[in-house]
Amino acid sequence: MAGTERRRAGAAVLATLFAVTVAGCGGGGNDGDAALRRAQSEVADKQQALDAAQTDLSAKTTAFCTSTATYLTALDRYGDILDSTAPTVGDVKNAGADLTDPRADVVASAEDVTAAKDKVATAEKDLAEARATLARLSGSASAPPSPSASAPSSPPAVPAATVNRVKQADADFTAAQQGITDQTPLSQAAEQFNAAAVALEMSWLRLFAQAGCLTDDQQKKAEAAVHDYTTAVQKSLAEAGYYKAEIDGVYGPSTVDAVKALQKKNGLPVTGAMDRATTDALQAELAAKGSATAAQATASTAAVQQTLKLTGHWTGPVDGTWTPALTEALTAFQKDVGVEPTGEVDAATIAAAEKALVKSSEPQPSGTPSGG
Repeated sequence: MAGTERRRAGAAVLATLFAVTVAGCGGGGNDGDAALRRAQSEVADKQQALDAAQTDLSAKTTAFCTSTATYLTALDRYGDILDSTAPTVGDVKNAGADLTDPRADVVASAEDVTAAKDKVATAEKDLAEARATLARLSGSASAPPSPSASAPSSPPAVPAATVNRVKQADADFTAAQQGITDQTPLSQAAEQFNAAAVALEMSWLRLFAQAGCLTDDQQKKAEAAVHDYTTAVQKSLAEAGYYKAEIDGVYGPSTVDAVKALQKKNGLPVTGAMDRATTDALQAELAAKGSATAAQATASTAAVQQTLKLTGHWTGPVDGTWTPALTEALTAFQKDVGVEPTGEVDAATIAAAEKALVKSSEPQPSGTPSGG
């Protein structure tokens, strides 16, 4: 009887030990699975947070591009890079007071972009840490999922030099505003104000492009236009004796130094940017030298005037002087012939002009009254 009881007690002990062992193994497995599931969920949450941060950054960048374009339009009234304008005495005296709100908007939107970029950086760090934890728990070198392919790409980082140039140009523009008083000669005020506005507008245009505000096609066209313009400036500066480096279409230090030398010689604000007064001074020097460039420019303008006169779009003189009225006439012609109305002579405009001239020279149908 005693032996039977001992056997029963031993069986009970073994059963208890077995149950504890099984429970211990099962419990450990469940804890491991739960930890892995939590890590996977954490990765999914962090990925979602990153996607949201990138989407917000994309929206903030779009808002920045829109506000920058608005500011550039307002600034161009004084800089004259995009469109030719004629600021009044009141404009100069008020020193661009109408730029205050657009400037405030673009500064605020720039700060929003910076904050949104910081959030993206934080979200990327959090996701990397969550994926590292998942990799450790799953025993793999790298853990899925990979970043969402549908998430918007981050805008390119604007070089610090570009940002610093904008800040410096903004400070120079403010100084130019404060330096204009009722006692400042009008011509001097106009020169100072336009010079500062051109420098500020050019710096913002560069930032606008580098911030990803242009499509690839627009970027290519802008780069081509800048290259062509800079090449022309370098050639003119070289003929005037200011530019000695290679004519490469890059508005770099050598070009800036040449422009500054030209400005210094002519008693103009030394900015290194081709503002209105600097352009006039360069053209005057070229004309005095009998420059082929100046003569060619005059001849080209006269050709445009003559062509538009033949097509009935120009009633002014054929004198080789490009004026705002001539730009308006050219734009009207472009609209009439179905060409993009840029106000500039490009390949499409030349082709359309050739067709228009050929058509105007064709014999009129019989019975059509002749002029005179």
